[in-house]
Amino acid sequence: MNGLSRLGHGCIACGSGPCLGAVYAVMRNRGKALAAAALGVALLTSACSAGESKSAGDGNQKPIGRAHPGTVPEDRLLEQQPSSYLSTFALDVDTASYGYARRALLDGRRPDPATVRPEEFVNHFKQGYAEPEGNGFAVSADGGRAGDVRLLRVGLQTRRATGGARRDANLTFVVDTSGSMGEPGRLDLLKTALHALIDRLRPSDSVAIVAYDSDATLVREMTPVSRRAELHRAIDSLDTGDSTNLKAGMTLGYKEARRGFREGVTNRVILASDGLANTGATTSRPILSKVREEAGTGISLLCVGVGSDYGDKLMEELADHGNGRAVYISDAEKAKRLFVEQLPATVEVRARDAKAQVAFDSRQVDTYRLIGYDNRGLRPQDLRDDSVDGGEIGPGHSVTALYAVRLRPGASGHLADVTVRWQDPDSGRAAEQGRTITVGDLSPDLWESGTPRLRVAVAAAYFAEHLRDRDPGHGAQSPYTTPSQGPFISQGRVPGEQVADLPELIRQVTALGSATEDRDVRELADLMSRATTV
Repeated sequence: MNGLSRLGHGCIACGSGPCLGAVYAVMRNRGKALAAAALGVALLTSACSAGESKSAGDGNQKPIGRAHPGTVPEDRLLEQQPSSYLSTFALDVDTASYGYARRALLDGRRPDPATVRPEEFVNHFKQGYAEPEGNGFAVSADGGRAGDVRLLRVGLQTRRATGGARRDANLTFVVDTSGSMGEPGRLDLLKTALHALIDRLRPSDSVAIVAYDSDATLVREMTPVSRRAELHRAIDSLDTGDSTNLKAGMTLGYKEARRGFREGVTNRVILASDGLANTGATTSRPILSKVREEAGTGISLLCVGVGSDYGDKLMEELADHGNGRAVYISDAEKAKRLFVEQLPATVEVRARDAKAQVAFDSRQVDTYRLIGYDNRGLRPQDLRDDSVDGGEIGPGHSVTALYAVRLRPGASGHLADVTVRWQDPDSGRAAEQGRTITVGDLSPDLWESGTPRLRVAVAAAYFAEHLRDRDPGHGAQSPYTTPSQGPFISQGRVPGEQVADLPELIRQVTALGSATEDRDVRELADLMSRATTV
């Protein structure tokens, strides 16, 4: 459940509820923890449902949900549905929030609630969606009943790169070498990971390395990976220095990326840092301005976070403005997974400025909320405004939006239409894909008959809400929409959502770890257990 509540829960007309501008202001204010502590919906979880392979994580598993090609008719999307029934958002594949929360809990402390984003918890886990046959997205949907509400999972999936079939890459690493990076698990971890990555890249790829502390230095100009020995020596030379001038590092990094820019390849800057700027421009605005400018010229950004003291807010903002994503690594195993297994296969871009819209059927839906995506909300008209930024999606990436939906009495048939829109990374041409969701797509009981991957997503999202909203001073503030009555915008859970205690959620996720044979799911159960003692 990759929460969409941060997104626009629809365009809300002014009336007895808050006006549109006020609603979006709330959604984009990360300091106000959104999303409800609906954690307990998970308490009813059961073992793996029949008919699905026990190993939900292996390559033989049948994809979860139904993926449908096609495009939702524009008249249905924009004419038949009142604007308050439209939920529109920019896609997001970040996982840094989960990685940092994991680090905090393993260190014996709870994460700062301001760093907890439910959709990034969900992004960390395999979803099992079907892939499209070509470029673009496959759109899947499933869900089920939990108490008096339905949990709806909308899944968007791109095709993986197969057989090494990806374009070449120009990668410019901007490495934080300030004094704070001397802590174990920061620069030492990054250097080991970079050495491993260089050994996995193609000879036709190219790499440049910039280091920064109080100033920025070009350690290695753009160099073909065929000259691996020179790149390895450059990595070995990285050592910690003084203060942290992030702006200087990013400026020089983009300058080198621009100098080595090649048409027809993936041009990307990779920032590796603890995100704690203390020299030069220490606020985000001037740095974000530079990142946004370069993103518009075809150079995307990946932010890799490290360290127990981590500047989460700045790193996430940089990724959002740089048409990229943010991840966090805390140990050698996670670093290897990112730099050796994931990055070489996902370095290119499948879709730019990707956005989605869920149009709920006003005849069937009474109340709904999107879980997560607090700062990714868009106005309904932004879906087809290609000047409005969306998300950058790579090969094999999945995006999940989880909704809590309260239906009208006797609801049946058509439930919602999903549309995803993106721009081709080469031509810039816009394309769309969509599908229709019916009430029949949802199982009678989420926890008895829902797929294991669906239940893992729900559990991960509700655990995130527990960490964020159960903290003193961070009560449940997730906005939900009751369009059938005004519409009204309210705070908290959708009426009828159940609340479970954390021990029951742990029991259910432990069972899911056995059902999926997935080490990440087993680890989630362990992290939940740790959360009960800190």
